[in-house]
Amino acid sequence: MTLLLALLPGCPLPSVLPDSADSGPYVDVRPANPTCVAAARPISTTDLVLEPAFSGRTFSYPVGLYAPPTPDGWWTVIRQRGEIYRFQDDGTTDVEEIVALGDVVYPGGSEEGLLGLAYAPDFATSGEVYLNYTALEGTQLQSRVSRILSFDGGLSFDLDSLEVLLTVDQPYSNHNGGNLAFGPDGYLYVGFGDGGSAGDPSGNGQNADVLLGKMLRLDVSGGGPYTIPADNPFASEGGAPEVYAWGLRNPWRYFFDPESGELWAGDVGQGTYEEFDLIERGGNYGWNHMEGMHCYKPQNGCVTAGMILPVSEYPQVDGESASIVGGPVYRGSRIPGLVGAPLYADVYTGTISAVTTDAESGAWVTEQVLPNTGIQIVSWGQDEAGEVYAVEYAADGQMWSLAPGGEPAVDPFPARLSETGCFEAGNVAQPVPAMLAYDVNMALWSDEAEKERWFAIPDGTTVTVTDDGRLDLPVGSVVAKHFRLGEQLVETRLLMRHDDGDWAGYSYRWNEAGTDAELLPWSAATEWEAGTWHYPSRAQCLQCHASVSGRTLGLTTAQLDREATFPWGETVNVLSRLARIGVLDLATDPEADPDVVTAMPTLEGDAPLDERARAYLAVNCAHCHQPGGSGLGAVDLRVETPLASTGLCGLTPQNGDLDVAGALLLDPGRPENSVLSLRMHSTGAYRMPGIGSEVVDTEGTAVVDAWIASLLGCE
Repeated sequence: MTLLLALLPGCPLPSVLPDSADSGPYVDVRPANPTCVAAARPISTTDLVLEPAFSGRTFSYPVGLYAPPTPDGWWTVIRQRGEIYRFQDDGTTDVEEIVALGDVVYPGGSEEGLLGLAYAPDFATSGEVYLNYTALEGTQLQSRVSRILSFDGGLSFDLDSLEVLLTVDQPYSNHNGGNLAFGPDGYLYVGFGDGGSAGDPSGNGQNADVLLGKMLRLDVSGGGPYTIPADNPFASEGGAPEVYAWGLRNPWRYFFDPESGELWAGDVGQGTYEEFDLIERGGNYGWNHMEGMHCYKPQNGCVTAGMILPVSEYPQVDGESASIVGGPVYRGSRIPGLVGAPLYADVYTGTISAVTTDAESGAWVTEQVLPNTGIQIVSWGQDEAGEVYAVEYAADGQMWSLAPGGEPAVDPFPARLSETGCFEAGNVAQPVPAMLAYDVNMALWSDEAEKERWFAIPDGTTVTVTDDGRLDLPVGSVVAKHFRLGEQLVETRLLMRHDDGDWAGYSYRWNEAGTDAELLPWSAATEWEAGTWHYPSRAQCLQCHASVSGRTLGLTTAQLDREATFPWGETVNVLSRLARIGVLDLATDPEADPDVVTAMPTLEGDAPLDERARAYLAVNCAHCHQPGGSGLGAVDLRVETPLASTGLCGLTPQNGDLDVAGALLLDPGRPENSVLSLRMHSTGAYRMPGIGSEVVDTEGTAVVDAWIASLLGCE
């Protein structure tokens, strides 16, 4: 098959034009590279302080701070005893009581009372407010989720309008959860603890049929109490239909990232570990088999298959009574080095921590950014600008603003794609001549996005080839990829090999006008016709572009062993051309010896079915699923690994069977009974790939399914 290289839209061919039309064909040469080299790593600064906010207003033991979705600048504070207040941040307006729920709420113990509030996204027109509180029905303690209405824009709540939507009997007085939050999907997320006592004696956390120990997801938009979103994990069968995620002990506070839509929750531990979780639909977070990343009762062992470990944990040290308070993702402008970092606090020790990523490995890193605030932080608030406020639990509890401790450092890392030196300043979608365009034989599936690829290396350097056929780009190199959804350019990702020798990934999000793209410090998301497009965080970039898989993934001799036709009519092997212009140090020219490289087949080509299927799995899965990779289980999907040695064929799944009785990881002849296929077809928590894809690749899955159906055994 003859394919074009460097003729994609916006891809200039590095070449020189002869002096006259009859002086012969174009002679392509290696272009100079004065600008497109890897920048120094971004600067991160988290020198923070807490400053008194809202003119130092105080409240008696507040437990929540909320900004209504209205433009009038009012804030709402709740107390456990049932009072709800409002105030304006102008330093002069008095605090006003909106409503008192003392006759409704039962605040008997330290974890009972009015615990959470959420304004409906359309509050400005609907006047709907949602409450989570404990109450008594006779002597039975209950958790209730109720709706109350405001008919005056939030000046007051009409107690007569209070409507109970959901009631859950509580066997004990503690672990009531109590938070509420509306997600970007418009649904209401309700967190309940495991029912209390100690150790979850009834096993509620792992019982999908009960609502205790769960994150619920409810559609409250229909006028009635609620309906079940169609894609809830147990919407049709298998568990309580309200359940969104389970295995939680006491998710006291959780927040949605306003940029990415990710749900971050602090789950209070039993007595050894506190944990901070990234909540996913259908996720099992382990309690009471796990506490944090550990077996809850190590002497008994624990089965962890299918459970999601926390992103961060910390121990309860020296007998301190620790209790995590999950916080927002910082999206403000006052602390540039913290943008995109999820936060959490400990109510007793007063520490504040941020979850960031390691600059070299991309792994999650927890940094204690304020080791001793001196206050008991019980909750958080966040304004429309993304600034964050800590709520102090005290008789004269204040609201505290998270602020920089000094002037933030100026970060020279390019904040816009136009500043990278890799794209033309006047036409940012156009790469500079030093960027060499390339294509691959077997593409990674990217949810229907059209992709354009380039790489650039510093002047005076060359690319070498490793023993396993990977192109080893020198320090200073940049690899770039445009992503288009339809005709719209939405993202450009850069991989840079920094001076320390390792790689890092950066995502730039294009503006709607298509004139430039802005560096994202964290993950983000946008909706399009096929679903949600996810911009990866820097940690997520390196989860796929892992060191074990060579970081650059598609830049291999097997992927680039292909022909390209250039404007002057010459058809040449891509590897040969790169060697000819002095970019690639190649021992043997593939044009002189075609057998020196085994080309990876294309998905739609005429190569044997098994070769195409194995190549597809290698490209889309093996960067995690190989020895030393991050994928769960001992699965090796590299193309050179014999089927019998992949850890797939005929084996029982250890991380979920997707409710298919008797399923195997790979059941020869039966794709419908093969978890490998089922995960590729899934769009829920069990989907694979687990990062960067929500849309099923119908062509790729068809090839893999046909291959599984053709198998007679595991040899």
